[in-house]
Amino acid sequence: ISHTWFLSIIQNEFRTGKIDLDSTMKLLEKLQMPFDFEHVKHVFKKTVDKRKTHTINIEDFRAIYRTIVHRPEFQELFRAYSQNCKILADTDLVEFLRKEQYETEACGMTALEIILKYEPIEEVRKRRQMSFEGFIRFMSSEDCSVFKNDHRTIYQDMNHPLCDYFISSSHNTYLISDQLIGPSHLWGYTSALLQGCRCLEIDCWDGSNNEPVVYHGHTLTSKILFHSVIQVIDKYAFVVCIYMYVAQGDEEWGLWSVHHTLSLLLPPQEEDSSHSSPAPAWGPSHRRQSSMNFSNVPPSHGLQFFTNLLQHWGPSHGVRSFRNRLLQCGSPVGPQALPANLLQRGLLSPWVHRSCQAPAPAQASHGMKKIKIAIALSDLVIYTKSEKFVSFEHSLANQNCYENNSIGEVQARKFVKHSAKEFVSHTSRFITRIYPKGTRTNSSNYNPQEFWNVGCQMVALNFQTPGVQMELQNGKFLDNGGCGYILKPEFLRNRNSTFTPHNVGRYSKPMSVSIRLISGHQLPPSNLSKTNKADPLVQIEIYGVPEDQAKKKSSVIKSNALSPRWDETFSFTVQVPELALIRFCVEDEISLVSNEFLGQYTLPLLSLSKG
Repeated sequence: ISHTWFLSIIQNEFRTGKIDLDSTMKLLEKLQMPFDFEHVKHVFKKTVDKRKTHTINIEDFRAIYRTIVHRPEFQELFRAYSQNCKILADTDLVEFLRKEQYETEACGMTALEIILKYEPIEEVRKRRQMSFEGFIRFMSSEDCSVFKNDHRTIYQDMNHPLCDYFISSSHNTYLISDQLIGPSHLWGYTSALLQGCRCLEIDCWDGSNNEPVVYHGHTLTSKILFHSVIQVIDKYAFVVCIYMYVAQGDEEWGLWSVHHTLSLLLPPQEEDSSHSSPAPAWGPSHRRQSSMNFSNVPPSHGLQFFTNLLQHWGPSHGVRSFRNRLLQCGSPVGPQALPANLLQRGLLSPWVHRSCQAPAPAQASHGMKKIKIAIALSDLVIYTKSEKFVSFEHSLANQNCYENNSIGEVQARKFVKHSAKEFVSHTSRFITRIYPKGTRTNSSNYNPQEFWNVGCQMVALNFQTPGVQMELQNGKFLDNGGCGYILKPEFLRNRNSTFTPHNVGRYSKPMSVSIRLISGHQLPPSNLSKTNKADPLVQIEIYGVPEDQAKKKSSVIKSNALSPRWDETFSFTVQVPELALIRFCVEDEISLVSNEFLGQYTLPLLSLSKG
């Protein structure tokens, strides 16, 4: 049956007898199986070189298809459960799902759904059976991914206060290269938002012709228009995630005062709600509720406000024009002072009233008498106010729940080492942002895991710099539907917790993890290879609390990137699985002391699927 089905799809392409490489690629696409161009090209070349031609016949194509698609490890599994080594009955498939995939609740209906979804041969499908072709497609699908299917969607409670979540955060989002002389670019925002980032930085300054610009202040980095930044954010902010995002502005002459954390979404919470910071799941219908547990987020609600604001005054009016138009310092700011069209659209709330007060003399610096900010704009967009960090004791005694701290990585690392318990207590109460040290002028990154271990919510990284650090970031935030918010473990949310990453004590929930490394398929060839060869090995790493850090390495498979086979087992015991990430890194051994990176996959340990 499989042979007849296969011929029915391909034979029309061989009307003239033979096909070339391009036609071979198109035919593989028609068969809807993933393939790598370099590997197919190499197998094709080996075939035609024997005859010194540039084309193949129908039997040659069938051999190439089997080489690329019919993986021996799949054949072994299929034969182990098939009664005749040709077809899987629905009962055979159920047995496979229960024994191999640990789907203990699998039943006939489960098997039927899989057959209807993946079996390409209609005759087999009608008999509620699965051919080897269907089995290959099922095993190569996301349904058999190492990442848990139910973690691909938002499954966590999104009604906790913001400080209860790890939040995907970027540092100096506008930069796409180094920190001193490189370009600022809108792609920085687009890329970060499409990766699920929920905390951006917008450093806004007065530019030429009074037009607000965004750049790394007091450096030679290039400048981009604030107006353009807001338009890009408006377009991409809610493409990946429906939940609110936060913008970080940290230059004193921008639209916002120093280090205010801004959420460009909804009007601020009322004074009597100071006991609880807002939750990610919020909506306009709940904006007056003091609990701030909002839901049904309207995409771009606050961003529409910004866009309208810019349209109303025009981008050429500059930062100070915003200030002058919005307020008279020292006077109440009421609805009568604001554009009627914004009030009519519900983008400004009439109940937003506040007086502008100049800072106390002790707060002035660099000869500045006072800091001017757009109070009406500030009132609208600020949900958390940035507060200079003094000490854990000072924060506990004086800090409000809506005030957050930004701490540099060097100071934060010292706290992790010497005051971990106090650090955990602090992050259970207050949003804490970690940012790279100033000497990272090349936009390198620190290891974010050490700060997630103590509950830091916003661990800001340079998204433009690839490497292990960003791989950990991307892997961690695959969880919970990739929405950019991960609910912290209970021991990092509980204000009475005594957890520390260096001494987990009673918070340990040991988990035994056994990984059987079976095979690889169509790995990237080595840069040193003129064909499709590599000498691959796999490193399996655990990132988490110090006690859980581990790395194990497979043997090297010589000269095989197409289908290396290991069949090796690795075991780990993880004390705090809630914080652990597992990373699979494939490398090409180019010498006894040096390996070349080929690829990697990182995911939360608790998102690792069995089977």
